[in-house]
Amino acid sequence: MDELPENKKPVIRVPARPADVNPGGSIFGGWIMSYVDIAGSEPAYLRARGPVVTRAVESFEFKKPVFVGDVISCYAEIIKEGRTSITVKVEVFAERVTRGEVAVIKVTEAQLVYVAIDENRKPKRLPEVFA
Repeated sequence: MDELPENKKPVIRVPARPADVNPGGSIFGGWIMSYVDIAGSEPAYLRARGPVVTRAVESFEFKKPVFVGDVISCYAEIIKEGRTSITVKVEVFAERVTRGEVAVIKVTEAQLVYVAIDENRKPKRLPEVFA
């Protein structure tokens, strides 16, 4: 669904700047990817109660371009857990002002896998969740 998540706050919000533009006139995809990874790591870190590393990007779809002046908001939620891994879905929306009106547009969606690590950078079991 391409609607803003209800009753959820973005993990991060970032304005797109002129330095982030690609030769095509929109924001460089790698800029967005880096913020998606940062946003996805936040709930994974909290769930693991410690450090995580990005293991894989299962999917990444650029739905609409981002332009200078847009403010992106990244929403992240855990959708699956394994023994040491956490899969996070990240949705990115851009707030864009056009002709005096603010539009909110879903621009990117991704799923990333993080792995909890110990002090030796080895995978560690996720802590139990108590009700």
